[in-house]
Amino acid sequence: MSVTVCWDPEAEQPPARLAAWRSMQAVVAGEKDQWLTLFHPDGVIEDPVGPSMFDEEGKGHHGTDGISAFWDKTIANVERFEFVIRDSHAAGDEVANVGTITTYLPGNYRVDTDGVFVYKVGEDGRIVSMRAFWETERAMATARQVSA
Repeated sequence: MSVTVCWDPEAEQPPARLAAWRSMQAVVAGEKDQWLTLFHPDGVIEDPVGPSMFDEEGKGHHGTDGISAFWDKTIANVERFEFVIRDSHAAGDEVANVGTITTYLPGNYRVDTDGVFVYKVGEDGRIVSMRAFWETERAMATARQVSA
């Protein structure tokens, strides 16, 4: 897993930062079931926020079934992920991570998605919302074929 962080994940951290870190780890490992356990049953994912190719109405993916379907529609189609988090701002029960998610797609394609990734957790530390602010056109402009 390639994750650059500006905090020590072994030190005591705010719950939202820990949840975000665990989410990234599960995605990199391809562990859907583990990832799903990180979310509250009524949780929501907006990735990206607003209408997109993943969510035409822009209302987000709700509950365990919606979040599971989001994995199947997006994460499952990626061969490898790399997360580079350049900064992280925790406040209250939320964290905003600033960074780049690099995805390696079938056919040896690579896409770099710069964004701000905001996680909110409930009292139990599970993710109640994940909102990703990134621009489809900017990400797609980075698409390129890389050597195998």
